[in-house]
Order: sequence, then structure tokens, then C-alpha cells
Amino acid sequence: MTMSGGKVDPGGDGRDSGSAKVTELESLRHRVKELEAENAKLLSLISSCQCQQMEVKHDVSVLDPGSLVRRSRKARKRADSIPSHLVSKRYIALKIMYFGKRFYGFSAEAQMEPSVESEIFKALERTRLLVGDKKESNYSRCGRTDKGVSSTGQVIALFLRSRLKTPSGDSEAHVDAKVNERGEYDYVRVLNRALPDDIRVLGWSPAPIDFHARFSCSAREYKYFFWRQNLNLSAMDIAGKKFIGEHDFRNFCKMDVANVHCYTRRVTFFEVSPCQNSHEGAQLCTFTMRGSAFLWHQVRAMVAVLFMIGQGVESVDVIDTMLDTTKIPRKPQYLLASEIPLVLRTCEFENVDFICSSGAAESLRTHFKNESLRYQLESVIFQEALRNCLPVGNEKSSCNGVEKKKKGAVHVPLLSRPTEPSYEERSAKLKSRQQETCHVLLRKHVKGILMR
Repeated sequence: MTMSGGKVDPGGDGRDSGSAKVTELESLRHRVKELEAENAKLLSLISSCQCQQMEVKHDVSVLDPGSLVRRSRKARKRADSIPSHLVSKRYIALKIMYFGKRFYGFSAEAQMEPSVESEIFKALERTRLLVGDKKESNYSRCGRTDKGVSSTGQVIALFLRSRLKTPSGDSEAHVDAKVNERGEYDYVRVLNRALPDDIRVLGWSPAPIDFHARFSCSAREYKYFFWRQNLNLSAMDIAGKKFIGEHDFRNFCKMDVANVHCYTRRVTFFEVSPCQNSHEGAQLCTFTMRGSAFLWHQVRAMVAVLFMIGQGVESVDVIDTMLDTTKIPRKPQYLLASEIPLVLRTCEFENVDFICSSGAAESLRTHFKNESLRYQLESVIFQEALRNCLPVGNEKSSCNGVEKKKKGAVHVPLLSRPTEPSYEERSAKLKSRQQETCHVLLRKHVKGILMR
């Protein structure tokens, strides 16, 4: 029985119709196999093409000899349409320098712009080195420096586009820098041409796939610069060496109870030393601290207390007392040292040797020399303003004819100051807040069900 024009045809043969459908199905299957074979052939051709050849095909102007190529918008769209797993890439570590004064910290997660991280990713996208997005690049960073803090040795790691045909999963091939350096993109030179003047890439290194810029770091070293003035360097050095070893630093940091539950850290080195720089008789000095890891604001908190000791308003023994969290469970309230003189000097890793071509190194030297001269010129302007200030004798006196002297701030001993909540109190408050939020959401959910 068949249907014809919406009516039943009792004389129709169902076998003929079924045979036609089988024939049509076999034809479709055959066509699908042909299309799959053609698709596999095209993918094979794409994957075998050299990335550089694809770029040069639509070349507009060369960015740098032996490096990436700028392409027209049409060519870029074609390149972006290639699946990321077919693009030749390698996992590398980058050593970064930045002058932190104008940045809201290193991390872009705080949603405050500009950040060092956001500027780096803009440069990666501009140079077409980034394959896929940030998440796909397996990105990691060594540290999250605060607003205003600088670095001469920050390290990040991620997948970047490569000229080589090394399989992306071959970790041994990625580590062999001597073999893979030849013919590779000059990552340092290419990125520095796209970065702002206060950020520079100092070197790159092939890295194994399991490398993590934060967790693979064996040590971090910070420097804090300051003018000696009337500070007692000997007392500060004795006090600072009390930080060496493994201690609970909850009284020397800003606690983040939501993410950090252990405040024990190991400091392996501390030193106070004069620098070669001086200005009008004032000697520049530095604290140098090294450890496996540091807490949020830990270095600035340590420096703040050391300054009090150097000024003679706190004793050297206050360090021992504040490191004893059973005796001092709540951190005394005190201001942090300024963030501007703090520098993350270096991050140390095993079996990671950073590479920088001779041309890129020469460009870096020229850039840093020019930037140093520029900042010295700015310093000269402030010195000129200082020299042109009105002499003290020409300043206007107060209304009653008697000059008012500014009273010096009275120092309140650290152990006599108001304290912040302890870790246990903060943790209990956070837990209570989370439970309250869960109850509110549960009530809203039940109310929504009842109103249906």
C-alpha cells in the first residue's frame, strides 16, 4: 500500500519503494566517505605547511627580519581560521622586566587597568604569537606583584607560535634549547617592539610541558631600596636576620583567609647593604630577601617594622615577639612600607636557561640606557624646583606673628596598638558569611518552587 497525492493506493508495491531507499542510502554513504577522505587530505596539507610560508603568502610588510610577518586583515582571518591544534607551537618561559609605577599590579584579574599582564597579552596578540586564547595557552605566572611594584626577573610560561615542526607534546624536544634555538622566532625582539617602554622581555627558554611558572620556582629574591638618612643599619641587619628560617608570618602580611590557610614560609637569606648610588651626601641602601615563597604584602610589612627599629622607636626583639603567634595571635595595626622601591629581582628555576640573541640584547642595553637618562632628566627638574623654592626667611609668618612648629608624630609601640582580627576569627566570620549566603539562596530556591 502506498500514498499518492494524499490518498491511499492499494495497488502500490512497497518493495520497489524500499529498494529505492536502500540505493539512495548507499549512495549517501559513499558520498560521505568521499568527503571525509577529501577533508583528511586537506587537513594533511594544512598541517604540513610551514607557518612562515602561510604568512608570507599574504605578506604586507615584514615586522622583523627572520621573525613574524605582518599580514593583511584578510590573511589574518584565514590564519585565525586554522584550528589551534594544527598550528606549530611550543611551550616556553619568558623573563619579564617592568617598571611598576603606572600599573595596577601584575595580574589582570583585579579588573584594574593598566596591568602588566594585560599589556603583555596585547603584545602577544598584536604579534600573532598567541595560539588560541589565554586559557588554551596553558598560561602561568611566577608571582602577582602589587600595584606600583617593579620587577627585573618576573617569569611567565605559555604556548607560543613556533617556526619549528616539533610536536607540541614532545617535552624533551622543547627542553633542548641548543637544538631548537636555531631558526626559531626571536621572541625577545619581536615582543619588545610591541610592548610599552616600561615593560621588556629579557629572555626566553624552552620549557617542558609540566613546567609551571609559580610551582616550579625554587626561590624568589626581592630588593627594597631606601635612603639611609639617620637609620641604624646595624640594628636593622640584626633584626632582619631573625626572619631567616621557617616562621609563621601572619603578623607580617595581609591575610587572605579565603585562599590561604597556611602562613608558614621559609626565608633563606637577608642582608642590609649600601648601594653605589648616592645623592647630595645621602647614601642609597637596600634590603635583599630571598625565600621559597612570600605572602601577600609580606616584604613591605617586614620592611615597615625594620624601619621602626632603624629609627630607634622599636627594639630588635620585637621581631621575635611578633613571630611568636601563640603570644601575639592578632597582628598589631601599622602602615606598610611604600610599594615603589620594591623590586622582584629574580625567580630561580632548575634547568631553565634564558636565551637572548645578540641583536635583542644590544637593543635592550640601548633602551635601558635611554630610559635611565630620561628618568635622570626628570630628577633634575625636581632638583631645579627645590633650588628655586623661597628661602625659609621669606616665608609668610602665621597670623599672630608667631611661627607654628609642626608637632612630630608620637610613636605608639607596636605591641600596645589596636590589633586586627586573628586568623581563626577571620575564618569563622568567613564561614558564617558563606553559610548565610547558602541559606539565602536556599530560601529563594524553595520560594521559587512554591510559586510554580
